[in-house]
Amino acid sequence: MLIPTKDWGEDLKIDTQSVEANLQEIQQKIAHSKVKIIAVTKYFGISGIIRGYEAGIRDFGESRAVDAINKIEALPLELKENSTFHFIGHLQTNKVHKVVEHFDVIHSVDSLKLAKAISKVACSLNKKEKILLQVNNAGEEQKFGYTKENLISDMQDILSLDGIEVIGLMNIAPLEADKIELHRLFADIRNFRDFIEKEFRIKLPELSMGMSNDYEIALEEGATIIRIGRKLFK
Repeated sequence: MLIPTKDWGEDLKIDTQSVEANLQEIQQKIAHSKVKIIAVTKYFGISGIIRGYEAGIRDFGESRAVDAINKIEALPLELKENSTFHFIGHLQTNKVHKVVEHFDVIHSVDSLKLAKAISKVACSLNKKEKILLQVNNAGEEQKFGYTKENLISDMQDILSLDGIEVIGLMNIAPLEADKIELHRLFADIRNFRDFIEKEFRIKLPELSMGMSNDYEIALEEGATIIRIGRKLFK
C-alpha cells in the first residue's frame, strides 16, 4: 500500500509481513527486558500505522502535531480504542489543546510553561495526562529539553500541577555519538532520574531512551521505553 507524500512522509510501500519480521527481530534482541516499543510513525501515513497494528504494535509515536492529529482522526475506531498514542516531538503551547485531546502520553515536556499549559487543558477535559520530562543532557543547542539544573529548579512546581502525572524522563542522544558517549549519556539520565526520585520522594518508572540506531545501548543503561521507526518500517 502506498503512503501519501503530501503531509505524512515518503512514498514507500509497507506490508504487514515486513513489519512483523522487523518487530520479531527487535523483540529477539530485547528478550531479556520488559521494555516497551513505541513505533515511530511520523514519516509514514495512515497505512503505516495500520500495518504496525496488524503486526501487533499497540504504541505509536508522532512528533508533528497537525499531521499526527489528522492521521489519528482518520484511523479505524478499533485501532484508536486499542492503541496508545505518544507525542514525542517538541510541543508548542498553541498546539497543546489538540495534543492533549488526542495523545495519551507526552514525552517532550521541556518547560514549566508547557507543563502548566498541559495541566490547564487536561483539567478542562477532566483528564490526567501522563508526561515525561525531556532532558537535553548532551547540551545540543539545536535540540530542546531541560538542563538538569533547570529541571531541578522547576520540579516542585511541576509536581504541584493538577491534571498531569509525571511518569519519567526522556532524552534524545546525538546521532554522531559513539558507543562510549551513548553509554555515558544514557547512564547519566538514569542516574539523574534516581537523584530526582530521592530528592523529591517520588517514583519515575519510565526512561524513554533509545531509537533505531542506539536502542540496544539504551537498554543496557536502563531504558524502559524505546522509540523505533526506521528499523520497524524498513
